[in-house]
Amino acid sequence: MKKTTTTLITMLMLLAAGAAQAHFGMLIPSDNMVMQQDNRTVTLTLSFSHPFEGQGMILEKPKAFGMRFEGRSTDLLSSLQPAKVMGQKAWRLDFAIKRPGVYTFYMEPKPYWEEAEDGFIVHYTKTVVAAFGDDENWDAESGLKTEIVPLSKPFGLYAGNVFQGIVKLDGKPVPYAEVEIEYYNRDGKYQAPTDYMVTQSIKADGNGVFTYAVPWSGWWGFAALNTADFTIKHDGEDKSVELGAVIWVKFEKPIKK
Repeated sequence: MKKTTTTLITMLMLLAAGAAQAHFGMLIPSDNMVMQQDNRTVTLTLSFSHPFEGQGMILEKPKAFGMRFEGRSTDLLSSLQPAKVMGQKAWRLDFAIKRPGVYTFYMEPKPYWEEAEDGFIVHYTKTVVAAFGDDENWDAESGLKTEIVPLSKPFGLYAGNVFQGIVKLDGKPVPYAEVEIEYYNRDGKYQAPTDYMVTQSIKADGNGVFTYAVPWSGWWGFAALNTADFTIKHDGEDKSVELGAVIWVKFEKPIKK
């Protein structure tokens, strides 16, 4: 009896830990600041994961994937190629940068069923790439169902800088939106002191604006979460949908001479 009770407790603890993990849509470019002397082809990798802990999930081919540049959107969905990230199904695209400017890449995934949360997850995910010294219109909106509009330039940031954004849903600010932040621990060299510190959680203010100071360099994901005003059927039942507005931003460390 004692052994059975211990086993059940262990299983419940594991389930609770799994349920607490934050999900992140991921859209990571090989370079987010392309200079004249650089390789002008940027590889974009699309995935779905727990980025700090390096646990991947399956990302089916997205519903939409595109790029916004100078006020126009370009559909890039048909150019995606299969890839693997953290051992799971993912996607990639090699994109040639030909003109100076600020490029915003975005994806809308197909709804992901999460058994542990008894609901669906849809993370509208974007990232920004600046090219050849042009840094105009870095705060332009992409017109997504929900998105984080940067109030800090989303490139050219040092580790320790503050990043600010405004959470929008259907084009309107979301007061007191919950925002989760997580580091892309790509090489696994960091370990959180406790499970509480894997994912940082903050709230936006009454105008939908949030502020976060990044402690070290690398790629950081910001996910603003809201519950959709619609449901999706699963096994004949209506299930809730978590809408995530996700932006990935890279923070740099200075180069010593």
